[in-house]
Parts: sequence; C-alpha cells; structure tokens
Amino acid sequence: MSKRPKVRTSLACLAAIAALQSGATYAEDVPARASLALMGTIPIYWGEGDAMGDHINGGAHAHWARAELEHSFELVPIDFLSAERLEAQSLLLMAQPRGLAAEENMALDNWVRAGGKLLLFADPAMTGHSRFSVGDRRRPQDVALLSPILSHWGLELQVDDSQQPGLVLVDHFAVPMPVNLPGNLVPADGRFECTVSASGIIAHCVLGVGEVLIIADAAILDIDGPHPQATEALHVLTAHIFTDFGENAGNPAASQDHTSQTHGNPPDSSLQAMGDHQHGSP
Repeated sequence: MSKRPKVRTSLACLAAIAALQSGATYAEDVPARASLALMGTIPIYWGEGDAMGDHINGGAHAHWARAELEHSFELVPIDFLSAERLEAQSLLLMAQPRGLAAEENMALDNWVRAGGKLLLFADPAMTGHSRFSVGDRRRPQDVALLSPILSHWGLELQVDDSQQPGLVLVDHFAVPMPVNLPGNLVPADGRFECTVSASGIIAHCVLGVGEVLIIADAAILDIDGPHPQATEALHVLTAHIFTDFGENAGNPAASQDHTSQTHGNPPDSSLQAMGDHQHGSP
C-alpha cells in the first residue's frame, strides 16, 4: 500500500488539531489557495529595501498588499515572462512592470490567448512614494512602457495633462477605487476585444479563451498605503478577473482552464519589434 494517503491523513489531522486549538472552524472541503504569479517593479512580494540583506533580515519596507493577496492566493514571484515559466501558471498579476522584451510580449500574448488570466496595473505617471530617487533601478517604473502589447490588444494608453494630482475615487462594480493622475485606455478603431469602463481607467479584454483586466493607474498599490478603499478595491479587482464575478458570471472564458495550446491570432511584428530588457522586482 502506498504511504502517500497516510501522510495526507496525518497532515489533515494536524491541521484539524491546530484549527481547534486556535478556535478556528475547520472544514475538510476548504480549497487550497490558488497560485498567482506576480511580476512588476512595485515591490509587492519582497518589499522595498536597499540591498538583498534587507530582505533577508527583515529590514525591507514591507508592502501591505502582499498580506492581502495571500488571503486568497499562493504568490509566485517571477522576473521574466517565458513560455515555459508561464505554462505552469493560470493567473498573473503585473504591477507596473518594466518594459518587456520582444519574446516576453509574444509569450504573454500566447499565454493569455490560451486561457491565462492577467490583472495588469499600467500607470503612465506613477505618484506613489519611494525611498529611492528617480533613475534608481530599485525604484518602481515611473512610466508604463507597454505600448506594443497594449496596441496588439487594441488599446492605446493616453495621458490627460490637464489633471491635477491628488487621490480621487472611481467606481468599479459600485466599489470606490482610489486613483491619482490615471491614464486613459482608448480602444483602437474597429477593434472589439476590450470593453472600457470607469472613464477609460479600466479595460476588460477577452482574447482567445483568456482575459486581461487593465488598470491605467497604480495608486491603489502605493507602498505607503493602503489608501482609503484600496484594500476593498484590490479584492474586487482580483475577484473580477480571477473568479466568476461581475460580467464574467456565466462567461465560458471566465471558467476556462489554462492549457498550453495557443488560440487566436499569433503575435504580429509589432510585438517582435520591441524589447526593453530592464528587470524589476515583483
């Protein structure tokens, strides 16, 4: 007889005992947290530190959003988008990523069209505080450099220079979401992959059998937060793209399992022409 079932039983018993001792309610059918790949220059996973030693000894400035996301997800930090790396993931959160290399654009597009789900924060004018000065590689990317992949998905990220800095709230499924100098996502003429809402700040795209939810702002993820309503808004955004929620309810693409098969049109030359190899920290 295999020993594996015995190990599982023992672990289940230990979990039940720990739950009872802590006063928590134990249920055998509680699902495990979903795996969520995490990439971007906003330091959600590692926090903001001067050197690797800060991350090891706990001296880094922790990001509040990590604990919030870990309520529902097992976070998997990644720093490069390859077909092999993405194949193991069904969900991806990109928080103000660096400019992507050409092969990363192609890998990301193929992954989404094959069933991947992406929550992307792409801010054209970052306003959050950082302990690092402009030009420091440890600082979050100040300007989103994602034009090739956004254009391939039928979107243009524009900036309204007449805006005044400061937090304002916009509604997303009746939940206020804080933004500060947000961009404006504009669909390309004749394109229908994406639905734009919240005055152009949010775009929801169905691509092949996958989906992308794009936020043209990242103030919700300011490391010195959370700002008022930011926690609730973050949970609603992740529920919107990663679960059967809102307009996804009853949508076959919303419940489609990720596969390695590529769907839809292959990336065109616009994706192959761009490559910024600067790496950031998730």
